[in-house]
Amino acid sequence: MAGKPKRRSIQREAALSGTGLHTGASTRAVFRPGPTGSGVVFRRIDLDGQPEVPARISEVEALERRTAIGRGPATIHTVEHLLAAVAAHEIDDLQVDLSGPEPPILDGSVGPYFTALAEAGPVEVDGEAVVLTVQAPFTVTDGEASYVVAPSKRFQLTVTIEFPHPLIGRQVGSYDVSPDAFAAELAPARTFGFTSEVDALQAKGLIKGASTASAIVLDERGIVNGGRLRWPDEFVRHKAADIVGDLALTGCRIRAHVVATRPSHSGNVALARALARAAARSGVPAMDIGRIMDVLPHRYPFLLVDRIVEVEGDKRIVGIKNVTINEPFFQGHFPGHPIMPGVMIIEAMAQVGGMLLLAHFEGQNVEDKVVYFMSLDNVKFRRPVLPGDQLRFELEMLAFRGKTCRMKGQAFVDGHLVAEAEMMAAVVDK
Repeated sequence: MAGKPKRRSIQREAALSGTGLHTGASTRAVFRPGPTGSGVVFRRIDLDGQPEVPARISEVEALERRTAIGRGPATIHTVEHLLAAVAAHEIDDLQVDLSGPEPPILDGSVGPYFTALAEAGPVEVDGEAVVLTVQAPFTVTDGEASYVVAPSKRFQLTVTIEFPHPLIGRQVGSYDVSPDAFAAELAPARTFGFTSEVDALQAKGLIKGASTASAIVLDERGIVNGGRLRWPDEFVRHKAADIVGDLALTGCRIRAHVVATRPSHSGNVALARALARAAARSGVPAMDIGRIMDVLPHRYPFLLVDRIVEVEGDKRIVGIKNVTINEPFFQGHFPGHPIMPGVMIIEAMAQVGGMLLLAHFEGQNVEDKVVYFMSLDNVKFRRPVLPGDQLRFELEMLAFRGKTCRMKGQAFVDGHLVAEAEMMAAVVDK
């Protein structure tokens, strides 16, 4: 395993307290070492049962002026500053205990979080870090936000923003995202807002905790209350830091050059989803074909799953199918123009879904059980699948009762959606 990066956590606890930017709630955030392979997990210690919310794309709840994750009362608002510090330190496993619904905004920058984690002593632990490596350029567009992603051996950002304000205008910055460079160039850059937006945002229940001590506040002429900038281009630097925090929701270290124009939280999360689908992964704690064959009863030529690359408890699963010209169905399905039959794509998706359903019975003997699919709804085929393609299946558990569940599945090739369906399935005795 020489040369492959090891996972990182922290050696000791660190804590910060303050007011949340949007909720106005007073919250204490405590960083604790996380179990190897656990990822970054928030825990709401103020709520009954102390519910946990993993810092993952699947948990994103809201994206207006901040990134919020979790569901219902357990929602955690404005996680991007804290997560930017975690990602900049390349920390893979961490527990964050929160006594309220939002990490404190502090001075409006990532700096205090970065410093607290540095004092907590980032350290290598057992296990291999999961790294997303871009193999070929691709683009992502979300509203006015656009991104071009290119291969790189490190995480690089080139960011352009444009605001009709005399202190901002058009700003461009390029940055390496390494601990030292992030500390010097991005961590101290503060969030900003405009007095003209205050009433509208407060009417939506946002910025309840905002103040000139926690943000750069701009009127039509300049900074209110005589505030000063840390750099003339502090605005674009903060937007770059936000991208780092939002991309941390991939749960992976990024190796790519991201060129972002007019980035937003919504666009950043769309980029995170695209990276998770299109980039190659190394260090993934996967289920290989041996483990898959232990669980699924299918065998050649009907075993259509090669690898499981992600499992989030019993909520979400990602599986891979490599499509080769040697597939038996190509002999009779358009042999002069081979296209994978749609029903086989859905069958492969269903097999990945079966692995997710059986995850509900973790620790139990499943040798005498089998998954039967009961219905398919909203099946759509978007693009043909050809020999040489790699299918990536993403399935999410929508509901589970007793031994019956409802799942939503999507299939991607090179980040492009090729098929989707909703499925009902049940676990029955053989």
